[in-house]
Amino acid sequence: MSQTLPENPLRAKMRAGQAVFGLSVRLARSPDIARIARGTGHDFLFIDAQHSVFNPETIATLCHAAMGIGVVPLVRVRSVEDPDVALLLDNGAGGIVFPDVNNAAEAKRAVDRCLFPPKGRRSVSGGYPQFDYRGTPIAQASAALNEATLVVCMVETAEGLENLEAIAAVPGVDVVHVGANDLLTSLGKPGQFDDPIVVQAMDRAVAATAAHGGFAGCGGNRDVARQAASIRRGVRFLTTQTDLAFLSAAASQWTAGLKKALEA
Repeated sequence: MSQTLPENPLRAKMRAGQAVFGLSVRLARSPDIARIARGTGHDFLFIDAQHSVFNPETIATLCHAAMGIGVVPLVRVRSVEDPDVALLLDNGAGGIVFPDVNNAAEAKRAVDRCLFPPKGRRSVSGGYPQFDYRGTPIAQASAALNEATLVVCMVETAEGLENLEAIAAVPGVDVVHVGANDLLTSLGKPGQFDDPIVVQAMDRAVAATAAHGGFAGCGGNRDVARQAASIRRGVRFLTTQTDLAFLSAAASQWTAGLKKALEA
């Protein structure tokens, strides 16, 4: 049986010029969310361990469920110093999303946490779920996992925006993800998603990542028209909406419709 890994499906799709869609997981704790993601046209889970309370076992369960059906499980950790990065990768995460990356040094720290030497400084283990726990030579496993692991750096502050090109230039950074919500708040413009600075940031991310074989991402901008516009501008990595917001929107629409019907 082969002990190699296929190319990360997100990276393969983005290299082909297609956008990939992520379902942000804030509420769900059941592995059913992976099937819902696939059934609704999402390519990856964006498990938000920065803003929601998850324990490592729950994240591992979600990762295994997603990995088994072709949905890539990514985990947003608390920072580049989050102590659980390697633990999550060792137990099924297909990549890590790092919030608040402000400069090249922090981007390098993110890469070091995710990738094995010589590309990074991640510690080796054994019995990786990506190989169905088969014994795999360390050299083979580390090289394959380096290729399969996605490193996503979020630009969400004025400092990060200033250093966007330097962040994108760090070897091993796959995606520079513009966190529009936090970025606008950092710049004193909370909620002003149509502000030109957001479009300029995305354009810079598209150009900077393309120069180094990476991809631009956009998050926090929860509007279909604006999301579509970002893809037309070259964004290839997009989080659509949170599970919490999807549930609330559908529930609200249903009760509003029911009340309207009763008034007729």
